[in-house]
Amino acid sequence: MLKRYLPILEWGRTYDREVLTSDLVAAVIVTIMLIPQSLAYALLAGLPPVVGLYASIMPLVLYAVFGTSRTLAVGPVAVISLMTASAAGAVAQQGTAAYLEAAVTLAFLSGIMLALLGLLRAGFLANLLSHPVISGFITASGVLIATSQLRHILGIDGGGDNWPEMLGGLAASLGTTNPWTLAIGLPALAFLFWVRKGANPALQRLGLPPKPADMLAKAGPVVAVALTILAVIVLELGEKGVAIVGEIPQGLPPFTLPSTDLALIEALWVPALLISIIGFVESVSVAQTLAAKRRQRISPDQELIGLGASNIGSALSGGYPVTGGFARSVVNFDAGAQTPAAGAFTAVGIALASLYLTPLLYNLPIATLAATIIVAVLSLVDLKTPGRLWAYSKADFAAHVATIAITLIAGVELGVIAGVGVGLLLYLWRASRPHAAIVGRVPETEHFRNVERHRVFTVPHVLSIRIDESLTYLNARWLEEYVLERVAEKPELRHVILMCSAVNAIDASGLESLEAINYRLRDAGVCLHLSEVKGPVMDRLQRSHFLEELNGEVFLSQSRAFEACALDKGGAAEPQDRWLARGMI
Repeated sequence: MLKRYLPILEWGRTYDREVLTSDLVAAVIVTIMLIPQSLAYALLAGLPPVVGLYASIMPLVLYAVFGTSRTLAVGPVAVISLMTASAAGAVAQQGTAAYLEAAVTLAFLSGIMLALLGLLRAGFLANLLSHPVISGFITASGVLIATSQLRHILGIDGGGDNWPEMLGGLAASLGTTNPWTLAIGLPALAFLFWVRKGANPALQRLGLPPKPADMLAKAGPVVAVALTILAVIVLELGEKGVAIVGEIPQGLPPFTLPSTDLALIEALWVPALLISIIGFVESVSVAQTLAAKRRQRISPDQELIGLGASNIGSALSGGYPVTGGFARSVVNFDAGAQTPAAGAFTAVGIALASLYLTPLLYNLPIATLAATIIVAVLSLVDLKTPGRLWAYSKADFAAHVATIAITLIAGVELGVIAGVGVGLLLYLWRASRPHAAIVGRVPETEHFRNVERHRVFTVPHVLSIRIDESLTYLNARWLEEYVLERVAEKPELRHVILMCSAVNAIDASGLESLEAINYRLRDAGVCLHLSEVKGPVMDRLQRSHFLEELNGEVFLSQSRAFEACALDKGGAAEPQDRWLARGMI
């Protein structure tokens, strides 16, 4: 029981010096990457940069205790930071104590919700968000985030809660661009883009082995930070209108408590729930992908508890909502992290940075942090998925595009809600109109296939219908209408066989429709038969009166049902395609 809720007891038993070395190396690399990222994401959330550091200490330690992924790196991420800014900005003004209190309360509420869902083993709730919806939301969020940071690159006011407002604000303020800020922001942006793709090959051409070259390339944001700080100091850009981070409090995270104001909690619980779901889906997706590469496994329910503990820890240490980040988790994985202890060591590195390095960041330009964010989030923008979805599924394409459009126009919260709503509506629409096919026998076999796709054998007085979905209240009436319409088209019909090989369940509404079909066919002098009914489905049917009232039979196989019904007319089969008559029986 303890190992289930405290995974550290499982991997901690085999911890040795070799694993320790791997974890320490990974922690150093991730720490170097995480310091500028944490500052940047706090800026995106509308919070003081130091809050990003606070949110990268306790969450990592607690995830190491409660999490099941060996390589997931928990902390601030772009999408959750944007959602935090949207939620906190709705109840308080940025830069105020009330705004910070709202962010802390969001983290605490999110943590409590995640932990409770984990204890209730409700990890399946992540399935409410389909991949097209998640992909659309992340793409739209990436566009929103990148657009929101352009004002820091240009040194203008800008602003806005949605894409049209942001674009309008940028256009209106373009004439007030600060050339010195632009001179810092554009080179930083170009350098970070180059680092992302070109630094590794360049370092390898200089003679470095692939792995060290890759690790040095990951430290590119730190180089950008150091160079732009140096430029601000040497050129005295702070006096020329270039916005800088300024003084960052030195020391470990303070102990904080969430608000107990019921009005504030009432205003934040829905955004906290959305943040929890999005954060969990993103985190579990990353964790499962990395775990599969090492043939490891994670427990989604325990991941809920791990993320819940991390968010509660973030709230109690002055942070804001966190989740598992894709980029830093991949770096952690590539750097050789073997256990969650690597995250705990990273937390130590961030804590040391909070104690000793924050004075060095005084002259860090905001434009550099904005460039860091833009480069990170543009990798989230997926322009290929809409085309693939259009070719594969128009319904999924509609859900994807609707999520993108609503997120860009109405904001992140409505975007998530709309995405879930569209996804559920499309699911209900598909479930209410399941696929069913009239089937015939493939010559010289016992297989039955769709008459519209294959050259098969049928007889005029037998109608075989394969039902490719469970029978529920969503589709029961549709099946009733479908069967009776097909029967009305064939006046010579004497037998209807429902092939139930794909029917995994029949609820009360489905049973009622079967009974109605049976009565209508009996009145018309047509026998209703079932074939290939699964055991659990048959168990439930036997607890009803349906089998007693059925005017036909239940056959073990479709082949037997077809043979019996075909011979009911004296054995004289009348094939639609006479050249296929051979092998009918």
